[in-house]
Amino acid sequence: MSFRPSSYLRQALSLKGRLMLGLIATWIVVLALVLGVGWRSGKTLLEDSTHTHLRYEAQLIADDLTYQVENRLAALQRLAGRLESRRRPDEPRLADELRYNDALIEWFDGLFVTDVRGKIKAAWPNHRRLEGVSIGDREYFRDVRAFRRPRVSGALIGRVSGDPEVVFVAPRLGPQGRFEGLVGGIVKLHGGGFFDRLSRLRLGREGFAAVMTADGTFLYHPDRERILTPVPGPEVNPSLNRALLGWEGESRGPLLSGEMAYQAYRQIWPAGWIVGVALPDEQLLSPLRDLLGRLQRDALLLAMGLLPLVGWLLWLALRPLLHLEAQIEEVGKGRRARVSLNTRMHELQQVAETFNRVEVERSRALARLEDRQAFLDAILASSPAGMFVTDTRGDITYMNPALADLVGISETERHQSEWMRYIHPDDRQAALDLWHFSMSSGEDFLQQYRFDRRGGELLWLEVHARRVSIGERGIGFVGTVKDITQRREEEALRQWEAEHDPLTGLLNRRGFERRLEEALADWRKTGTPSSLILFDLDHFKPINDEGGHALGDEMLRRIAQVVAWEVRRSDHVARQGGDEFAVLLPSCTSDHADKVAQALVRLVGEIGVMHQGREFRVTLSLGLTSFLEGDQRIATVIERADAASYRAKRLGRNRIVAAYDAT
Repeated sequence: MSFRPSSYLRQALSLKGRLMLGLIATWIVVLALVLGVGWRSGKTLLEDSTHTHLRYEAQLIADDLTYQVENRLAALQRLAGRLESRRRPDEPRLADELRYNDALIEWFDGLFVTDVRGKIKAAWPNHRRLEGVSIGDREYFRDVRAFRRPRVSGALIGRVSGDPEVVFVAPRLGPQGRFEGLVGGIVKLHGGGFFDRLSRLRLGREGFAAVMTADGTFLYHPDRERILTPVPGPEVNPSLNRALLGWEGESRGPLLSGEMAYQAYRQIWPAGWIVGVALPDEQLLSPLRDLLGRLQRDALLLAMGLLPLVGWLLWLALRPLLHLEAQIEEVGKGRRARVSLNTRMHELQQVAETFNRVEVERSRALARLEDRQAFLDAILASSPAGMFVTDTRGDITYMNPALADLVGISETERHQSEWMRYIHPDDRQAALDLWHFSMSSGEDFLQQYRFDRRGGELLWLEVHARRVSIGERGIGFVGTVKDITQRREEEALRQWEAEHDPLTGLLNRRGFERRLEEALADWRKTGTPSSLILFDLDHFKPINDEGGHALGDEMLRRIAQVVAWEVRRSDHVARQGGDEFAVLLPSCTSDHADKVAQALVRLVGEIGVMHQGREFRVTLSLGLTSFLEGDQRIATVIERADAASYRAKRLGRNRIVAAYDAT
């Protein structure tokens, strides 16, 4: 049998599959909650009992070490008193006194006596190696000499043995409390008996105890490599560093290995030491993890054993629903008119009754909808106006025959990207932006643009589309399309006639002044230079008087052709009226304007018309100016160029006068 993932997925997404998955998920959630609560409760109990146990162990160790330290210091004080009970004892007697103190020999790995400068006068048992050695520079010697009280040194390296050790010392005081030296006992940190109890202490597999000095040095640690090494800083174990400052208590923090552990700290005040007891998390929590793991495994096995029974019960419960599904399918295929269930499940009976009622209403609505659709199709098909319908993505879902004939779009070109490419490139982006805005905002789309009809004909279309909504949900757009090509052409012709001279085809005064306004606006915004030429014709009146207006009109047309030919396509030439002409040179420097003016004077002077064997010619009185800094209105510029033209006429005609300042 081949493996078909789709069939298993379909079964999993069925009602039975979902109920089964729901029961399994519920079982898993309940199991997870039970295990989670058990884990939290068990962990809390373990933590409380661990803190209590560690507190007890730390206090027990601290009390024992405190007792040992106090006894040793007291014994050294008694020995110092006996040594000073005799006036000035000699060195042999000092050595004998040390040799015969058996109790002290049991407590210390070595004894010594110093003079007031710290030189060892007698020692036992290493008297030959220690005698004569000076400890006057040791911190503990200076402290005892200053304060005259017993103390325990910090961890240090023996000056003779080279081994790590601590020294218990008591002052030797003479008459009137004068310091005369000290009595000391040496405790070795490697192989000594002082910390034997700690080495035998067992806190599970990995728990341990350690002893540190207040200045942050290990005196005892199960790992002998740690002895005489500094304790980690506060960034590693804040609780340990608080203990170095005198704090006592329990906490949880990292060990030197980085492993988290439960810890307890107690102070050994007579020696300035701190004892710490630690129990790693893993050792504490591993039994609880094992227990919860076994519970989880047993619960999963129980759930797997119950799955067949649960599946069979679900199948029995869902049989009426399967019958309902089969009858609904038959209704959909037209094999039956209604569903009928024989079941005691009140909920399924209600579903069947509701379905029958909805089916009756659906049939009636479908009949009404088919009637309405037939009328709508007939109306749209017979409408002479182009009409279309789009979905929410902008794809055309329907267009009537009138629109199809108008634009020539085929059935395969109804996607938004397809019909948009027929819009004229200069109008396409604006139309697309407005269309997207209308689709997102729901506003009407109303736009006129040029459209390249299939076959190469360019049309002007006016498109008006409105959003169709059901409640607050938009389902698409419906729109109309009008062919306004003739209207746009007529409007363009009227606009051209309104701004052009019918005799010469040049701009008239109105059209010229509008372009002069635009050039002045560019000058004021961006500083784009432009020049203005105004001229009228010299000796034009005799042409009209002797040859008539037809001859004068002929001369005007020839001059218009010559001037329009000489300037650039971006320049504007106008007949202001009568024999007055104007030329606007946008984005033109004064040097170029001078050259254009000279060419116009020369070329116009070469034009002639014949009448009854006589040739008539004209010349130009030309005024030239450019936009200046203070120009705010075109009237100012025109007046300046006009004044320059009149001055040229007064100076004898046929010349150029330039006005490049406001005076």
